[in-house]
Amino acid sequence: MQTYDFIIVGSGSAGSVLAERLSASGRFSVLVLEAGGTDRRFYVQMPLGYGKTFFDPAVNWNYKAESDPGLAGNVDHWPRGKLLGGSSSINAMVWIRGAREDFDAWAAAGNPGWSYADLLPAFKALEDNEAGADEWRGVGGPLHVSDCTDKVHPLTRRYIAACEQAGLPFNRDFNGAAQEGAGTYQITTRNGRRMSAARAFLRPAMKRANVRVETEAMATRILFEGSRAVGIEYQQKGQSRTARAGREIILAGGSINSPQLLQLSGVGPAALLGDLGIPLVHANENVGAHLQDHVGINYTFKGRLPTLNQILRPWWGKLLVGMQYILLRSGP
Repeated sequence: MQTYDFIIVGSGSAGSVLAERLSASGRFSVLVLEAGGTDRRFYVQMPLGYGKTFFDPAVNWNYKAESDPGLAGNVDHWPRGKLLGGSSSINAMVWIRGAREDFDAWAAAGNPGWSYADLLPAFKALEDNEAGADEWRGVGGPLHVSDCTDKVHPLTRRYIAACEQAGLPFNRDFNGAAQEGAGTYQITTRNGRRMSAARAFLRPAMKRANVRVETEAMATRILFEGSRAVGIEYQQKGQSRTARAGREIILAGGSINSPQLLQLSGVGPAALLGDLGIPLVHANENVGAHLQDHVGINYTFKGRLPTLNQILRPWWGKLLVGMQYILLRSGP
């Protein structure tokens, strides 16, 4: 069994940042376990390629929610990244923070350090914002944020104008003073490539001798000595392996995989684990509860101007856009 100071389960948005920060001093050894494979795929790096990753089982867990009576029995598709960079390697790259009110509510509930004012310096330090720095935005950070204001489809401007006519305020920056309104998102790209957490944080950390990243390594159980977590059991290439942590084990598998691993390891609601025959290590009713998600609703219209869908539908349209991207790193 190999021993590391820190073991991070998951190489997504949280895991990538943690790997970089914990290894920066050179004092600590860090093991990152990623259930998926590499992020060096064409459709991962090409921003428009996220449409190809939306259902691809090679890079996507393709989770499904339970049938929802409030949605007429429909079942939601929940894409989650299964590769280096996690969901930041397959998402639509929209760079938008949580709502100020949520952070302040967390602080008010007894969590010091989690208010919006507390977190704003960290948000700004993350960014290298193309639009420049201001009271809410930062430059010089590892994560490049692109300003798309001048690159949007002509219909986007008409849509924003219609929103203003309907009474919604124009919002120049959803991460600025307020989030209400209509406007253009900023996205995490740089020089025509996706700027995932892996590209911004994990890849630089992987150049250090004190960082080891294992791909195709599916964590199956947290190992405990009494009530102390001391290691991780994982499956890799058909074999069961274990690794031990001298300091900490950090679960960064996201809002689905982290509570799942806790429950599989005996941490969670006592009745649920008992029904599943999982030995109880620590009873906690909150593990796997209180998930908060954002719902996306699509409205489809036929436009008189050529839309992106019409451009990309024929083979020659795909070829034209592909050539534009490969030669000029531009296009939709």
